[in-house]
Amino acid sequence: MIDIRGLAYIVVEASDTDKWKHFGEQVMGCMATDAPDRGLYLKMDARPYRYLIVHGQHDKYLASGWEVLTQCAFDEAVVELNRAGVEIMPASPEELAARKFQNMVWFFDPSGNRHEIVWGCQSDFVRFDSPVGVPEFVTGELGLGHTVLSAPKFDETWTFFRDVMGFGLSDIYRHQAGADKEVQRLHFTHCNNGRQHSLALFEAPHPPSGCVHVMAEVSSMTEVGRALDRCARHGVKLMASLGQHVNDEVISFYVLTPGGFALEYGYGGLVVDWEKHSVFEATSISHWGHDWSLGLADSAH
Repeated sequence: MIDIRGLAYIVVEASDTDKWKHFGEQVMGCMATDAPDRGLYLKMDARPYRYLIVHGQHDKYLASGWEVLTQCAFDEAVVELNRAGVEIMPASPEELAARKFQNMVWFFDPSGNRHEIVWGCQSDFVRFDSPVGVPEFVTGELGLGHTVLSAPKFDETWTFFRDVMGFGLSDIYRHQAGADKEVQRLHFTHCNNGRQHSLALFEAPHPPSGCVHVMAEVSSMTEVGRALDRCARHGVKLMASLGQHVNDEVISFYVLTPGGFALEYGYGGLVVDWEKHSVFEATSISHWGHDWSLGLADSAH
Protein backbone atom coordinates (compact mmCIF):
# COMPACT_ATOMS: atom_id res chain seq x y z
CA MET A 1 0.00 0.00 0.00
CA ILE A 2 1.00 3.61 -0.58
CA ASP A 3 2.30 5.56 2.41
CA ILE A 4 0.26 8.77 2.12
CA ARG A 5 1.29 11.25 4.83
CA GLY A 6 -1.29 13.97 4.31
CA LEU A 7 -3.38 16.17 2.07
CA ALA A 8 -0.71 18.49 0.71
CA TYR A 9 -2.91 20.84 -1.33
CA ILE A 10 -6.06 21.15 -3.40
CA VAL A 11 -6.43 22.43 -6.96
CA VAL A 12 -9.41 24.58 -7.95
CA GLU A 13 -10.43 25.85 -11.39
CA ALA A 14 -11.73 29.42 -11.49
CA SER A 15 -13.16 31.57 -14.26
CA ASP A 16 -12.32 34.65 -12.18
CA THR A 17 -9.30 34.22 -9.92
CA ASP A 18 -9.90 37.68 -8.43
CA LYS A 19 -12.93 36.25 -6.61
CA TRP A 20 -10.69 33.62 -5.02
CA LYS A 21 -8.10 36.26 -4.16
CA HIS A 22 -10.72 38.25 -2.28
CA PHE A 23 -12.20 35.17 -0.61
CA GLY A 24 -8.80 33.72 0.26
CA GLU A 25 -7.40 36.92 1.76
CA GLN A 26 -10.40 38.67 3.27
CA VAL A 27 -12.51 35.67 4.38
CA MET A 28 -10.08 32.79 4.97
CA GLY A 29 -7.12 34.93 5.96
CA CYS A 30 -4.61 33.39 3.55
CA MET A 31 -1.78 35.14 1.70
CA ALA A 32 -2.41 35.36 -2.06
CA THR A 33 0.38 35.35 -4.63
CA ASP A 34 0.44 34.91 -8.40
CA ALA A 35 0.72 31.43 -9.90
CA PRO A 36 1.61 30.58 -13.52
CA ASP A 37 -0.85 31.16 -16.37
CA ARG A 38 -3.08 33.69 -14.56
CA GLY A 39 -3.40 31.39 -11.57
CA LEU A 40 -3.28 32.06 -7.84
CA TYR A 41 -1.62 30.55 -4.79
CA LEU A 42 -3.25 30.75 -1.37
CA LYS A 43 -0.58 30.41 1.32
CA MET A 44 -1.43 29.16 4.84
CA ASP A 45 1.94 28.27 6.36
CA ALA A 46 5.66 28.10 5.52
CA ARG A 47 4.91 26.39 2.21
CA PRO A 48 4.32 28.46 -0.92
CA TYR A 49 0.65 27.48 -1.04
CA ARG A 50 -2.02 25.04 0.10
CA TYR A 51 -4.67 26.06 -2.45
CA LEU A 52 -3.71 26.31 -6.12
CA ILE A 53 -6.28 28.22 -8.16
CA VAL A 54 -5.89 27.65 -11.91
CA HIS A 55 -7.58 29.87 -14.46
CA GLY A 56 -10.18 28.13 -16.64
CA GLN A 57 -13.70 28.22 -17.99
CA HIS A 58 -15.40 26.65 -14.96
CA ASP A 59 -15.64 27.17 -11.22
CA LYS A 60 -15.01 23.84 -9.54
CA TYR A 61 -12.73 21.63 -7.49
CA LEU A 62 -10.18 19.89 -9.73
CA ALA A 63 -7.83 17.69 -7.71
CA SER A 64 -6.56 16.54 -4.33
CA GLY A 65 -2.79 16.53 -3.83
CA TRP A 66 -1.50 13.70 -1.59
CA GLU A 67 2.03 13.75 -0.23
CA VAL A 68 4.57 11.00 0.36
CA LEU A 69 7.80 11.74 2.21
CA THR A 70 10.60 10.56 -0.09
CA GLN A 71 11.49 9.70 -3.66
CA CYS A 72 11.59 6.04 -2.64
CA ALA A 73 8.03 6.27 -1.30
CA PHE A 74 6.99 8.04 -4.50
CA ASP A 75 8.52 5.32 -6.67
CA GLU A 76 6.78 2.67 -4.56
CA ALA A 77 3.49 4.53 -5.00
CA VAL A 78 3.87 4.37 -8.78
CA VAL A 79 4.55 0.64 -8.54
CA GLU A 80 1.47 0.10 -6.37
CA LEU A 81 -0.76 2.07 -8.75
CA ASN A 82 0.54 0.13 -11.74
CA ARG A 83 0.03 -3.16 -9.90
CA ALA A 84 -3.58 -2.15 -9.23
CA GLY A 85 -4.15 -1.41 -12.92
CA VAL A 86 -4.59 2.32 -12.42
CA GLU A 87 -3.91 4.50 -15.46
CA ILE A 88 -1.41 7.05 -14.19
CA MET A 89 -0.17 10.15 -15.93
CA PRO A 90 3.11 11.93 -15.25
CA ALA A 91 2.88 15.64 -14.58
CA SER A 92 3.65 17.87 -17.52
CA PRO A 93 6.56 20.30 -17.01
CA GLU A 94 3.99 23.09 -16.62
CA GLU A 95 2.00 21.16 -14.01
CA LEU A 96 5.13 20.26 -12.07
CA ALA A 97 6.33 23.86 -12.08
CA ALA A 98 2.95 25.06 -10.82
CA ARG A 99 2.79 22.42 -8.05
CA LYS A 100 6.32 23.22 -6.81
CA PHE A 101 7.24 19.60 -6.00
CA GLN A 102 10.07 17.33 -7.12
CA ASN A 103 7.74 14.96 -8.92
CA MET A 104 4.06 14.26 -9.44
CA VAL A 105 1.76 11.72 -11.05
CA TRP A 106 -2.00 11.98 -11.35
CA PHE A 107 -4.92 9.59 -11.88
CA PHE A 108 -8.64 9.17 -11.34
CA ASP A 109 -10.20 7.03 -8.63
CA PRO A 110 -13.02 4.60 -9.56
CA SER A 111 -15.60 7.37 -9.06
CA GLY A 112 -13.77 9.80 -11.34
CA ASN A 113 -12.16 12.10 -8.76
CA ARG A 114 -8.70 13.34 -9.75
CA HIS A 115 -5.82 12.75 -7.33
CA GLU A 116 -2.17 13.75 -7.48
CA ILE A 117 0.73 12.16 -5.59
CA VAL A 118 3.76 14.35 -4.91
CA TRP A 119 6.98 14.43 -2.95
CA GLY A 120 9.62 17.01 -2.09
CA CYS A 121 8.00 20.44 -1.72
CA GLN A 122 9.96 23.41 -3.04
CA SER A 123 9.78 26.26 -0.55
CA ASP A 124 11.53 29.56 0.10
CA PHE A 125 10.13 29.47 3.68
CA VAL A 126 8.64 32.94 3.41
CA ARG A 127 6.90 33.68 6.69
CA PHE A 128 3.11 33.36 6.68
CA ASP A 129 1.65 36.83 7.25
CA SER A 130 -2.14 36.91 7.05
CA PRO A 131 -3.64 40.12 5.63
CA VAL A 132 -6.41 39.94 8.26
CA GLY A 133 -4.32 38.80 11.21
CA VAL A 134 -4.89 35.04 11.32
CA PRO A 135 -1.85 33.88 13.31
CA GLU A 136 -1.66 30.36 11.88
CA PHE A 137 -3.48 27.43 10.33
CA VAL A 138 -3.14 23.89 11.69
CA THR A 139 -1.17 22.02 9.01
CA GLY A 140 2.33 20.53 9.39
CA GLU A 141 2.38 16.77 9.97
CA LEU A 142 -1.43 16.73 9.87
CA GLY A 143 -1.58 17.99 6.31
CA LEU A 144 -3.81 20.74 4.92
CA GLY A 145 -7.05 19.57 6.49
CA HIS A 146 -9.61 17.31 4.84
CA THR A 147 -11.62 16.98 1.67
CA VAL A 148 -15.02 15.34 1.17
CA LEU A 149 -15.60 13.84 -2.27
CA SER A 150 -18.58 12.19 -3.90
CA ALA A 151 -18.17 8.50 -4.67
CA PRO A 152 -21.05 7.21 -6.80
CA LYS A 153 -19.11 3.95 -7.22
CA PHE A 154 -18.79 3.77 -3.47
CA ASP A 155 -17.65 0.19 -2.88
CA GLU A 156 -15.03 0.29 -5.63
CA THR A 157 -13.75 3.67 -4.50
CA TRP A 158 -13.47 2.76 -0.83
CA THR A 159 -11.75 -0.53 -1.73
CA PHE A 160 -9.25 1.43 -3.82
CA PHE A 161 -8.43 3.85 -1.03
CA ARG A 162 -8.19 1.06 1.54
CA ASP A 163 -6.19 -1.49 -0.43
CA VAL A 164 -4.08 0.68 -2.74
CA MET A 165 -3.83 4.15 -1.19
CA GLY A 166 -3.48 2.77 2.35
CA PHE A 167 -6.28 4.75 4.02
CA GLY A 168 -7.91 3.48 7.19
CA LEU A 169 -11.53 3.76 8.24
CA SER A 170 -12.07 6.29 11.04
CA ASP A 171 -15.85 6.24 11.39
CA ILE A 172 -19.09 5.70 9.49
CA TYR A 173 -22.24 7.74 9.00
CA ARG A 174 -25.38 6.85 7.07
CA HIS A 175 -26.98 9.98 5.64
CA GLN A 176 -30.70 10.11 4.89
CA ALA A 177 -32.11 13.41 3.64
CA GLY A 178 -35.68 12.37 4.49
CA ALA A 179 -37.78 9.40 5.55
CA ASP A 180 -38.58 8.62 1.91
CA LYS A 181 -34.99 9.07 0.73
CA GLU A 182 -32.32 6.44 0.19
CA VAL A 183 -29.60 5.99 2.78
CA GLN A 184 -26.23 7.25 1.53
CA ARG A 185 -23.03 5.95 3.11
CA LEU A 186 -20.35 8.35 4.32
CA HIS A 187 -16.95 6.96 5.27
CA PHE A 188 -14.48 9.17 7.13
CA THR A 189 -10.96 7.92 6.46
CA HIS A 190 -7.42 8.71 7.55
CA CYS A 191 -3.98 8.43 6.03
CA ASN A 192 -0.68 8.03 7.88
CA ASN A 193 -1.01 10.94 10.29
CA GLY A 194 -3.07 11.74 13.38
CA ARG A 195 -5.80 13.86 11.78
CA GLN A 196 -9.14 12.15 12.45
CA HIS A 197 -9.96 12.21 8.75
CA SER A 198 -8.17 13.60 5.72
CA LEU A 199 -10.64 12.20 3.20
CA ALA A 200 -14.35 11.43 3.42
CA LEU A 201 -16.21 9.53 0.70
CA PHE A 202 -19.91 10.26 0.20
CA GLU A 203 -22.16 7.85 -1.69
CA ALA A 204 -23.74 10.41 -4.00
CA PRO A 205 -23.56 11.69 -7.58
CA HIS A 206 -20.92 14.29 -8.34
CA PRO A 207 -22.09 17.86 -7.70
CA PRO A 208 -21.32 20.47 -10.39
CA SER A 209 -18.71 21.93 -8.03
CA GLY A 210 -16.71 18.67 -8.07
CA CYS A 211 -16.50 18.50 -4.26
CA VAL A 212 -18.75 18.39 -1.19
CA HIS A 213 -16.49 20.48 1.04
CA VAL A 214 -12.95 21.09 2.21
CA MET A 215 -11.81 21.95 5.74
CA ALA A 216 -9.31 24.50 7.00
CA GLU A 217 -8.36 24.51 10.68
CA VAL A 218 -7.20 27.46 12.77
CA SER A 219 -5.56 27.35 16.19
CA SER A 220 -8.16 29.07 18.35
CA MET A 221 -11.89 29.54 18.71
CA THR A 222 -11.30 33.27 18.57
CA GLU A 223 -10.17 32.93 14.94
CA VAL A 224 -13.32 30.99 14.07
CA GLY A 225 -15.42 33.81 15.50
CA ARG A 226 -13.43 36.43 13.64
CA ALA A 227 -13.89 34.50 10.39
CA LEU A 228 -17.64 34.41 11.00
CA ASP A 229 -17.58 38.19 11.36
CA ARG A 230 -15.65 38.51 8.11
CA CYS A 231 -18.23 36.37 6.30
CA ALA A 232 -20.98 38.71 7.47
CA ARG A 233 -18.96 41.78 6.57
CA HIS A 234 -18.25 40.57 3.03
CA GLY A 235 -21.70 39.09 2.38
CA VAL A 236 -20.46 35.51 1.99
CA LYS A 237 -23.18 32.88 2.16
CA LEU A 238 -23.17 30.53 5.17
CA MET A 239 -23.92 26.90 4.31
CA ALA A 240 -24.18 25.70 7.93
CA SER A 241 -24.17 27.47 11.28
CA LEU A 242 -21.57 27.09 14.01
CA GLY A 243 -21.54 23.61 15.54
CA GLN A 244 -19.36 20.77 16.81
CA HIS A 245 -18.89 17.44 15.06
CA VAL A 246 -19.10 14.17 16.98
CA ASN A 247 -16.23 12.41 15.19
CA ASP A 248 -13.31 14.85 14.92
CA GLU A 249 -14.64 17.24 17.61
CA VAL A 250 -14.07 20.27 15.35
CA ILE A 251 -16.10 23.39 16.17
CA SER A 252 -16.82 24.95 12.81
CA PHE A 253 -19.12 26.65 10.36
CA TYR A 254 -19.51 26.16 6.61
CA VAL A 255 -19.39 28.86 3.95
CA LEU A 256 -19.84 28.86 0.18
CA THR A 257 -16.59 29.30 -1.79
CA PRO A 258 -16.27 30.90 -5.25
CA GLY A 259 -15.79 27.33 -6.53
CA GLY A 260 -19.34 26.38 -5.63
CA PHE A 261 -18.35 23.90 -2.93
CA ALA A 262 -18.35 24.56 0.80
CA LEU A 263 -15.45 25.43 3.07
CA GLU A 264 -15.55 24.20 6.66
CA TYR A 265 -13.65 26.66 8.86
CA GLY A 266 -12.96 25.27 12.30
CA TYR A 267 -10.94 24.73 15.44
CA GLY A 268 -10.11 21.89 17.81
CA GLY A 269 -9.60 18.91 15.53
CA LEU A 270 -8.99 15.59 17.26
CA VAL A 271 -5.53 14.03 16.85
CA VAL A 272 -5.87 10.25 17.07
CA ASP A 273 -3.60 7.44 18.26
CA TRP A 274 -4.71 4.86 15.70
CA GLU A 275 -3.45 1.92 17.73
CA LYS A 276 -6.07 2.80 20.36
CA HIS A 277 -8.87 3.89 18.04
CA SER A 278 -12.09 1.91 17.73
CA VAL A 279 -14.04 2.46 14.52
CA PHE A 280 -17.64 3.47 15.20
CA GLU A 281 -20.84 4.38 13.40
CA ALA A 282 -22.28 7.71 14.48
CA THR A 283 -26.03 8.30 14.30
CA SER A 284 -25.64 12.08 14.37
CA ILE A 285 -23.15 14.35 12.62
CA SER A 286 -22.92 17.00 15.35
CA HIS A 287 -23.13 17.35 19.12
CA TRP A 288 -24.80 20.73 18.58
CA GLY A 289 -25.32 23.36 15.92
CA HIS A 290 -24.55 22.95 12.20
CA ASP A 291 -27.93 24.07 10.90
CA TRP A 292 -27.71 22.94 7.26
CA SER A 293 -30.91 24.75 6.27
CA LEU A 294 -28.81 27.89 5.85
CA GLY A 295 -27.23 26.36 2.77
CA LEU A 296 -30.59 25.46 1.26
CA ALA A 297 -32.23 28.85 1.71
CA ASP A 298 -32.32 30.91 -1.50
CA SER A 299 -29.67 28.67 -3.09
CA ALA A 300 -29.39 26.02 -5.76
CA HIS A 301 -26.45 24.45 -3.90
